[in-house]
Amino acid sequence: QVQLVESGGGLVQPGDSLRLSCAASGIMVGTVHTNWLRQAPGKEREFVARILNGGAGTDYADSVKDRFIISRDYAKNTVYLQMNSLKPEDTAIYYCNVFYRGNNHWGRGTQVTVAS
Repeated sequence: QVQLVESGGGLVQPGDSLRLSCAASGIMVGTVHTNWLRQAPGKEREFVARILNGGAGTDYADSVKDRFIISRDYAKNTVYLQMNSLKPEDTAIYYCNVFYRGNNHWGRGTQVTVAS
């Protein structure tokens, strides 16, 4: 059974940094594309970043490019999202997602709030 557990969210000020973690079980993160998405209040869930399987590369939404970095630790079976220069518009619940064997798998999310 695939399980994804996000952590690392919190309340920070504009310009601060946070690192989110997505710990996986039931699947090896190096074998699938892993996505981070976010959903702000009253808005639809949107793509943030993706790390491709087998070290094939990364992809970012334009709104976070040059500020966020997605990475993977094979030993810990965890995918990270390093978020720098945070802005109030980054406030959202952040979700980890993989598509595996025909099914979308989601974590429960972690809240990130950016406010002064």
